[in-house]
Amino acid sequence: MENVVRIVAQPSLKISLQTLKRNRPLFMLCIGALCVLISTFAVSASSLFYVRYVLNDTGLFTVLVLVQNLVGTGASAPLVPGMVARIGKKNTFLIGALLGTCGYLLFFWVSVWSLPVALVALAIASIGQGVTMTVMWALEADTVEYGEYLTGVRIEGLTYSLFSFTRKCGQAIGGSIPAFILGLSGYIANQAQTPEVIMGIRTSIALVPCGFMLLAFVIIWFYPLTDKKIQRNRC
Repeated sequence: MENVVRIVAQPSLKISLQTLKRNRPLFMLCIGALCVLISTFAVSASSLFYVRYVLNDTGLFTVLVLVQNLVGTGASAPLVPGMVARIGKKNTFLIGALLGTCGYLLFFWVSVWSLPVALVALAIASIGQGVTMTVMWALEADTVEYGEYLTGVRIEGLTYSLFSFTRKCGQAIGGSIPAFILGLSGYIANQAQTPEVIMGIRTSIALVPCGFMLLAFVIIWFYPLTDKKIQRNRC
């Protein structure tokens, strides 16, 4: 039996860019993802400063990292499939972003007087962040389908590239924010820090992530693609 190879015509760059331009939900998701990644990497970049100058114990750095990564990822990954099945992808993202916002706000208030409570708050925030990080890939797939529904052109590769580029930007911006804040607050390495610097560290590890998670929540609140709408488009 002869094998028949199908050659699928690829859209031109002009058509691909026109298709991309019309995909408003994709751009909303990219901005939401940018905010989540800025939040995530701001925490990571601030953690060593926090344990060294706020907690005065660098041995707690490992504990902090475990709470952020192991607890956040380990607890959020099993939750997402059930949440998506019950309330949909968009609402799952919103709940995750709200958890992250509330968790980081609580972490800011308790970060200097109760380490156990601070770690619980950080765990809550990390779980919320993990939920948003997991479900955003499913949302990205929906934007590909929406673009195809809208224009008849499927540009999965270009859509993924834009989404990935946005995430990389979030990593870079989030990683640089703590250095910027510490520079403004008068940070000098390997010295006892002023109250202004301590507040700068607390801001970069808690208030900055809180603000960007809240911004992600607001953006995705207006995100138009629900699971029901995607299903209608398929029919």
